[in-house]
Amino acid sequence: MVAKALDFYLPNELNASLPPEKRGIRRDHVRMMVLDRSNGKPEHDLFFHLPHYLQPGDLVILNNSRTIPAVLQAKYFSNAVQIAANVEVRLARRLTEDTWEALVVQPHVKIGGTLIFSPELSAVVTSVKENSPLLILKFTKKGTDLLNIIYTLGEPIRYEYIHHPWELEYYQTVFASHPGSVEMPSAGRAFSWELLFTLMQKRVQIDFIQLHTGLSYLLDDRWHQTPEENEEEYHIPLQTMQKIHETKAAGKRVIAVGTTVVRALETAATSGILSGVTNLYINHHFPLKVADGIITGFHEPKASHLDMLSAFISEQHLLHAYTQAIDAGYLWHEFGDMNLII
Repeated sequence: MVAKALDFYLPNELNASLPPEKRGIRRDHVRMMVLDRSNGKPEHDLFFHLPHYLQPGDLVILNNSRTIPAVLQAKYFSNAVQIAANVEVRLARRLTEDTWEALVVQPHVKIGGTLIFSPELSAVVTSVKENSPLLILKFTKKGTDLLNIIYTLGEPIRYEYIHHPWELEYYQTVFASHPGSVEMPSAGRAFSWELLFTLMQKRVQIDFIQLHTGLSYLLDDRWHQTPEENEEEYHIPLQTMQKIHETKAAGKRVIAVGTTVVRALETAATSGILSGVTNLYINHHFPLKVADGIITGFHEPKASHLDMLSAFISEQHLLHAYTQAIDAGYLWHEFGDMNLII
């Protein structure tokens, strides 16, 4: 299925290239546009005022997946002969403890070739993913040992609107604890511990799931990934799902922080499986079973995330709100402003 997503013009100056902290504000002081699901009416506020829009007993679900530095540099060898130096490798998705899908930014890399990242780490190209530029790499380390070396050698993925190589800490949420995302689950970035504590003081419930985000852009528009092709690993604790059922039974709302959380929760509700891999595609035809509202960033034109937002609010209201956000100078992407749809 080809994703149908909204298109609009986004001025370059609205692509946030600096983390809020580098713009002189706290992470929880970014702007927030609040949209009413029923009529699309927007309100304009700041994110640290989020408690004003939630009620005691509501349940906020966050993704505590931790971002890894997924860009590695390697030397490429074929038949023991060095073919290229400084080959960029972008990890895309973990398959097993020692095997990853990866985008190797180097032409003519062949099955059986070896990528040497350091004296301690190398990987063999074992296969090519079908109908994809992604290669399957089997590393010489696995599990925690492999992650530790990746953290030592790697850099965060950044796209063309990020002009400076910011340290990995800028690509983490304050509550990130389970390494595995190759791109930051960015909707949770604006939360501070102070804001979470304020929500809990108001008796708003807080809980966590994991969904490890995959590589969203394959550096060539010929290889556009639909949501069904973008498989991501998720885990929802049993007690979290029980809390969700109790919240909804009490007539309170479940608020998902990010499209990753929506995808995980709705996959579990549809399949009954709390841990696995999801390729669920959500759009305006999808009847949401769990999420009553979403906290998210602003998504670029034609992004499949916009299809998901149309399950919460009509495409007409969403496009009108995005037009207002552009006129008001809201900032886009992982270092940008926030959108609450409730």
